[in-house]
Amino acid sequence: MPELPEVEVTRRGLVPVMEDALIERVIVRNRSLRWPVPDLIETLLAGRIVRAIERRAKYLLFRFDHGTMIVHLGMSGSLRPVDRRSPPTPWDHVEWQLGGGERAVRLRDPRRFGSVLWHVGEPGEHPLLARLGVEPLSPAFDGELLYRASRGRHSAVKVFLMDAAIVVGVGNIYASESLFRAGIHPATAAGRIRRERYDRLAEVVRATLNDALAAGGSTLRDFVGGDGKPGYFQQSYFVYGREGEPCLRCARPIRRIVQGQRSSFYCPSCQH
Repeated sequence: MPELPEVEVTRRGLVPVMEDALIERVIVRNRSLRWPVPDLIETLLAGRIVRAIERRAKYLLFRFDHGTMIVHLGMSGSLRPVDRRSPPTPWDHVEWQLGGGERAVRLRDPRRFGSVLWHVGEPGEHPLLARLGVEPLSPAFDGELLYRASRGRHSAVKVFLMDAAIVVGVGNIYASESLFRAGIHPATAAGRIRRERYDRLAEVVRATLNDALAAGGSTLRDFVGGDGKPGYFQQSYFVYGREGEPCLRCARPIRRIVQGQRSSFYCPSCQH
């Protein structure tokens, strides 16, 4: 699943293509995504200008004068600038044709777990966004926030770190990588971790996400950014997906456990 860096890479790739662009036409080839694509999306957007493209957690927010289009990439979706004359694939479900040429942007989503929604008013009030936690790349995210939110919690710190009501966008890959960098075992109870260790964890979460952004995200199956290029952060993984391989710091084999139906990877020597 595309995580925060992949969604932000997509946003940055779309800004020079779609921001301030006129939507000439919208083509919906399949409305059956995670939630049905709104029936009026074609008429709502035709002839309108994209005023800004923002991100909240893993949601892309396309701001118009009369509302906001909210897009989620789901498990395997991508937004790709294309020449509208190129034939669509069976997985190109929504297409936004831009004015002033032959450019278009297509939502390609083989699994159809993505979504295209419409909201009038402040997008932060939408039910999908209203209860989201702090952005991990914002100044509001720090060790104090994690420490206070973790008090009294018996859940594992990795599960805690992936709780979107606390901090958004730290998915499975980047949680595993951040906990390794912070030297914290993923199964440690969140409420048992000291404040200074949360200070370190907040620092490395931010650093890990920024490193992933600089690398264009990770290649997750067929993920490509808004520029059509894959990410390369997976080449820098310390632990994720490396079960049985030697730790890059101490050479002990990386181990894997299952937490919340997700695989967690860690070094038994470097993380405690």
